[in-house]
Amino acid sequence: MRVNLIQKYGQLALVAGASEGIGAAFATYLAAEGLNLVLVARRKEPLDKLAELLRLKYKVDVECITCDLAENIAAEQLQTALLGKEFNLFVYNAALSYIGAFEKNTIVNHNQIAQANMITPMNMMQFFAEPMLKKKKGAMILMASLAGFQGSGFLAAYAATKAFNRVLAESLWYEWKDRGVDVIACCAGATSTPNFINTKPEKADFFAPRVQSPEEVVAECFKKLGKQPSFVTGTGNKMASFIMQKLLPRKMAINIMGDTTRKMYRL
Repeated sequence: MRVNLIQKYGQLALVAGASEGIGAAFATYLAAEGLNLVLVARRKEPLDKLAELLRLKYKVDVECITCDLAENIAAEQLQTALLGKEFNLFVYNAALSYIGAFEKNTIVNHNQIAQANMITPMNMMQFFAEPMLKKKKGAMILMASLAGFQGSGFLAAYAATKAFNRVLAESLWYEWKDRGVDVIACCAGATSTPNFINTKPEKADFFAPRVQSPEEVVAECFKKLGKQPSFVTGTGNKMASFIMQKLLPRKMAINIMGDTTRKMYRL
């Protein structure tokens, strides 16, 4: 049975990293459910375009905030912009990644990855927690990744931040599960977002899980929200994750991940 999100959580949602891909799919799903939205992203033009589409199609209120979530003051800027609003559902999809040898990236970029992927969402969850817990009503969704289940060569910083997101969400799920606030980590595999397509990956081998659409990921997330602390999206990804985590030695799983990335990106 499909949950009525407004009845369960409330009327207003914030989606961070909403301009395209999975973030835009989250925004579209929530607008279709009748929720009003605040959309946050670094690029103004695609954010405004999505907002106008959602207003016209679903007759909901949509506000846009342009913010670089990799800045160390991003959470403070957002908190100032959001004062006076009562949020019921928070989705953090924004993420930076770097594909390649760890030492060839700059320390500035590594720090931006850590800020956008870990520090900003953690600070925003802290900001939203008190009013949600006080009302005993709300939900928070963090996007994680299969890359964060083990060491992932050539994705080192990204994979580490996604491991952080999963553990943070699972921990807060436990702390808040009896206090009315649902938390979940959505652990996706390869998804046909513009960012993924723009990396021009080589075609995966025959046994690799199929690439999912953003809409598939989002629909499954809302089916799981409120029922478990984290989940892996898609049947193929679930099978691959089970084999990697339960059946193979960890060293072998790490080698498979690194070898796969090396092949996909011709490293």
